[in-house]
Amino acid sequence: MSERFTGEEVGKLGFGFMRMPMAEGLGIDHRLLRKMVDKYLEEGFSYFDTSYVYMGSEEALCEALVKRHPRDSFRIATKMPLFVVKSPDDMKSTFRTSMERLGIDYLDFYLFHGVTRDNIELLESIGAWEYVRELKDSGQIKHYGFSYHDTPELLDQLLTSHPDTEFVQLQINYLDWDNPKVQSRRLFETVRRHNKPFTIMGPVKGGLLAGVGSNVEKALREVNSEVSAASWAVRFAASLEGLITMLSGMGSMEQLEDNIHTIKNLKPLSDDEHAALRKVVDMINSVPCVQCTGCKYCVDPCPQKLNIPKLINLYNEHITYHQKSSIGYPYEEATVGGRFPRLCTACRTCEAHCPQHIGIADIMKEMASIY
Repeated sequence: MSERFTGEEVGKLGFGFMRMPMAEGLGIDHRLLRKMVDKYLEEGFSYFDTSYVYMGSEEALCEALVKRHPRDSFRIATKMPLFVVKSPDDMKSTFRTSMERLGIDYLDFYLFHGVTRDNIELLESIGAWEYVRELKDSGQIKHYGFSYHDTPELLDQLLTSHPDTEFVQLQINYLDWDNPKVQSRRLFETVRRHNKPFTIMGPVKGGLLAGVGSNVEKALREVNSEVSAASWAVRFAASLEGLITMLSGMGSMEQLEDNIHTIKNLKPLSDDEHAALRKVVDMINSVPCVQCTGCKYCVDPCPQKLNIPKLINLYNEHITYHQKSSIGYPYEEATVGGRFPRLCTACRTCEAHCPQHIGIADIMKEMASIY
């Protein structure tokens, strides 16, 4: 079990409601989801993570959990959407909406969603820090923190300026541990230096480090054929000091049971196992990807207004891992408003604006066949 960093013992496996079991053509498989929620609770775990912007997630959590189990048997974390909130009134209305969707009268964990250098001034200007303190003082939330996507230096500044922050949610997995863009290791070291506990998102990188038949699985099965590829990533993340819980979006009972088994029999990775993971990281990083810098020069000229950088990012994940694990929320986010890659007319206007001279139309055509 996890330590009582916030006075809450929730277990080191958190149930992420960004990804849920799906019934083909029917959306969420609510029958299977209820069984998974029941199994998770029976095994002694209790932390459920959702967000205002995960489409249908808060409502699904209400139906599968809140309406069916005693309130003191579970903990719920949801998030304030900083890409939606622009004013104090927005803060209050999104919080009320989340509470109504969830069907609860208090929240266990409340997070600012996706804190970066682009929105820290917004948090100050709308009085967000004061607002969450008021929510806690009034008993509407128990703990507050933020999920984070930026540099260790900025995180250090934030925790210095707001020492009352109770926890931070970080993207940590063995692939991003020493990635110069994500810097998971240094982010972890920063929260520990401030003596803050943390939760982990993306421990299996959206399923990309766990896919059956993937290059990752094949490499790890050569080392140990008895365990899943996912269990390596889970052990790496869940063994870190200061962890409240590690979130996993689970789409099947098999994934849930595998995670439960790994956590209940948790042991840190050995030196040889760490060496095996470093080889996997080298293998993944050696795959040639489309060198999109995310500059977005291609977006405005596109007649269909496709979110080309995000679509290329998903394409890179596909060619790297030979998986389509990003189907779900990441794909929905990249195609919001029905801007699917199949809408590309191959006019190549975007390519004339691309500093990297990427063959965007050809990639969109291939993505249309993949997805």
